[in-house]
Amino acid sequence: MIGRYEHDGKTNFTCILSCQYLLSILSNGKISSMKTNKNLPKSEYKTDITSGKRIAADLHPRSPLEDSHPQASLAHPHNWQQLAPPLLDWYAQNARSLPWRETKDPYRIWVSEIMLQQTRVEAVKGYYAHFMNELPDVAALASCPEDRLLKLWEGLGYYSRARNLKKAAKQIMDSYDGKLPADHAALLKLPGIGPYTAGAIASIAFSLPVPAVDGNVLRVRARVFGDDGDIAEQSVKKTAEEELRAFMLTYFTCKQTQMNPGAFNQALMDLGATVCLPNGTPDCNACPWQSMCIAYQEERTIELPVKKKKAPRRIEKRTVFLIMDGDRVVLRKRPAKGLLAGLYELPNVTGHLDEKEALTYVRSLSESSDVSKGIGTASDRFADNASVQNSTENTGLQPLRIQKLEPAKHIFTHIEWHMTGYLIRVDSLTSESSGLLFAEQEDVKERYSIPSAFDAYIGHIKGSSIL
Repeated sequence: MIGRYEHDGKTNFTCILSCQYLLSILSNGKISSMKTNKNLPKSEYKTDITSGKRIAADLHPRSPLEDSHPQASLAHPHNWQQLAPPLLDWYAQNARSLPWRETKDPYRIWVSEIMLQQTRVEAVKGYYAHFMNELPDVAALASCPEDRLLKLWEGLGYYSRARNLKKAAKQIMDSYDGKLPADHAALLKLPGIGPYTAGAIASIAFSLPVPAVDGNVLRVRARVFGDDGDIAEQSVKKTAEEELRAFMLTYFTCKQTQMNPGAFNQALMDLGATVCLPNGTPDCNACPWQSMCIAYQEERTIELPVKKKKAPRRIEKRTVFLIMDGDRVVLRKRPAKGLLAGLYELPNVTGHLDEKEALTYVRSLSESSDVSKGIGTASDRFADNASVQNSTENTGLQPLRIQKLEPAKHIFTHIEWHMTGYLIRVDSLTSESSGLLFAEQEDVKERYSIPSAFDAYIGHIKGSSIL
């Protein structure tokens, strides 16, 4: 056909893959005639399957991890069949032990994947166990009251994930008899499930040969292939998904392959999470692809992957109020849309208030001017003396003592809150109005979902000297 492709794997298996890939390249007109450098001995040539040319083999010192693959050479673009065997061998010895990997239950795998979005693995473990104890199956999730669900999710952030879980659970109950569909396209139609999550569930739970491309995979791919594409660009992600889908469809349907496609996807995730680390600090000596990695050979691991810098987060100054009468705490519920939608919060206002302004704000809390919306500036909150007197009479929010609390900071995706806080003891909490809720201290902990943004101040509910 067009020369021959040399590989260490099983001859019939490798030839099938190579021919299929070469045919796909031929259809795009990418094959050029083969040329060789006669000044090099034959043993120092290799065939570039992308260009069809014979090129000089790389002679970089080998890693001990490559002993089982003694003739490894630099990875060629799209040549995942060269990379898969050493990766799967490495994964068999180095896979992370994680609770959601101890099951093939699609529901548990689905919940774990949603929790792991934008959240560290170590942080998820405890939440996962508690969530599964309380909501062990799709039916339990579908029927869970939203306030209870959000309380279970409290601290994980990105609460829309929890709401989408429940929406999807209801859809699964209605359309799939309470069982996640073993179909990649059907999974993609469920609320909150995108290409990565659908690929992870399909491959891990159902052994379907589909990729799960996340930031770890994009970073690993960029380095091993020396790819300068910006991994923040959708086109780069799409290219990675397409080449991996084509490879997996062939590789994991061959009789010679015993490995599960889910293991391949998890191996890529683990390689990125534990070895091919971000920010230019990969542990190359522990990598099964060291001698095949173009970024390593060219000393470009710090440069790759290319990723456009995000716009700086907007800084918001806020003043937070922990208002108590000894037994109860003032909370309010945020609007149904927007940041921290539908969650409970401590009253707060934009801007940093001094003590006098803080006391004026507390006395004016009965007024309807945006109190329940959690928006507006400090100046929007202050009323004249007559209205302040009226508000005091209506709600009984008469401050007795005030204590300034330590500053705190909380980082959202696009916003950064710089907070100052006050603990204010009031005479009594008697009449709920204007979106205020007077909650028992124990209920604050057990019943109401309060974002972690307020953790620094919620911690003062018990044991404060002012009380």
